[in-house]
Amino acid sequence: MAARHTGTYVLFDVLYKDGSRRSNRKVPGELLGGLDGDEPARTLIEAQDEEIAKASGRPRPVIAQLQRTPLAKPAKVPFKGKK
Repeated sequence: MAARHTGTYVLFDVLYKDGSRRSNRKVPGELLGGLDGDEPARTLIEAQDEEIAKASGRPRPVIAQLQRTPLAKPAKVPFKGKK
């Protein structure tokens, strides 16, 4: 049985050369932060895309750009105090 990941994930937006985009691709945070920067994320996402391509029978798209998904800003909720 494979080891289960219990840490945090980093989300990536992937833009492919054919113009398609995939958002919020999960990558374990423990793979990132070394001297290679975000390159391990590209390797993992390419491996995932290869598995998807084999299952679907379609060729794997080529990644043109890989960037971290920006953090969502929390919505401001108006304070409703007692009068």
